[in-house]
Amino acid sequence: MRLLFFKNTLLLTLFVAFSCGSTTTNTIPENESTLDDLIEAGVAVKEDAERDIERKKEATLQNEIIVAAALPQKYFPLLQGKRIAVVANQTSRIGTKTIENDMHLVDYLLKEKINVQKVFAPEHGFRGTADAGELVKDGIDTATGLPIISLYGNNKKPTAAQLQGLDMVVFDIQDVGARFYTYISTLHYVMEACAEAGIPVMVLDRPNPNGRYIDGPILEPVYKSFVGMHPVPVVHGMTIAEYAQMINGEKWLNIGIQCDLTVIPMDNYLHEKNYSLPVKPSPNLPNDQSINLYPSLCFFEGTVVSAGRGTDKQFQIFGAPELPSEKFTFQFTPQSNEGAKYPKFKGQLCNGRDLSEAPQLDKINLEWLIEAYVGYGKKKEFFNDFFTNLAGTKKLQQQIEQGLAPADIRATWAEGLTTYDLMRKKYLLYE
Repeated sequence: MRLLFFKNTLLLTLFVAFSCGSTTTNTIPENESTLDDLIEAGVAVKEDAERDIERKKEATLQNEIIVAAALPQKYFPLLQGKRIAVVANQTSRIGTKTIENDMHLVDYLLKEKINVQKVFAPEHGFRGTADAGELVKDGIDTATGLPIISLYGNNKKPTAAQLQGLDMVVFDIQDVGARFYTYISTLHYVMEACAEAGIPVMVLDRPNPNGRYIDGPILEPVYKSFVGMHPVPVVHGMTIAEYAQMINGEKWLNIGIQCDLTVIPMDNYLHEKNYSLPVKPSPNLPNDQSINLYPSLCFFEGTVVSAGRGTDKQFQIFGAPELPSEKFTFQFTPQSNEGAKYPKFKGQLCNGRDLSEAPQLDKINLEWLIEAYVGYGKKKEFFNDFFTNLAGTKKLQQQIEQGLAPADIRATWAEGLTTYDLMRKKYLLYE
């Protein structure tokens, strides 16, 4: 039908051309193409265009990042016949654009007759709906009947009793590349507990949406906490599997022990690639913009300023009631919502900045933090003790209080970042 339409259209076009042109040229010269030749050439062009489209589709498919969980051929042979536990949350899905039947990793493993014994759940819980910092209780997964053991409740490290009877633990959680995002701390404790119990750990790798750069002050060991356990910068520039290799290789586990670690790489991943997460990694990181701004705006969690919890622009805005409205012109009022039952300044009008349309960052932005500090009237009340845990050092608060410019503060990070990058490169799995 398409060929007939094309042929009729071409005939009409030629008729009009020959009728409206010069009266002395109303036939096709013998040395030019016949009508059938032109039709055949047109069909060939169309077929070439279709082949070009298919080649482009194939190239796009080949360049798509395939998460490790979606590559069962790489890890199923290592799970067969073993009793396993899975460390997982709502991000632990096998689907990509190349897999039509997207499902949770735990459901997929059970469907494929892998012997899953239990699930360990990190901060925010197995389904990812608990508030930041909220204790997560043990329970039973209603979909599978599996026991769920919380690693953000009575204990953040699996106990020997919780690991008893297991042959392997599989870790599959989406990270966002910031030191204070607690999933890498959960990874540390899982590896440590398994090393002590003689149980192997497998990490299924996922992209780091902030993996293009490294930045920030290096954590000083004296300020080690669950929001910062290792001597790395705020933005560490590693995937979760690369980070696991670094934990193991640098012997950061208890008393220098090492874990029997297997990492399953992704296909087609490069650190420079942008990657849009298909599932919210936690309730207050709802989109790509919030994830990109998170390493910069999370510092506000250690101050009197709100980072937008209790709004629909979490980690895309900041503000406080006492910031002057004539300078901080964007206004918002936090209310209870998913992931923020009791947000800072609940029900109070805040003056601040809307960064939801800000350009993408490739370094930590200190200007916003310094601007809020300068604009806040009660300087002594601006920072709280949590700020030091987030920064991993006392120096950043002191530098801001002393009035140092962002460039001068950043200059003090340079030596530490250079040393860290040399260590980091030993554990990279991708270019």
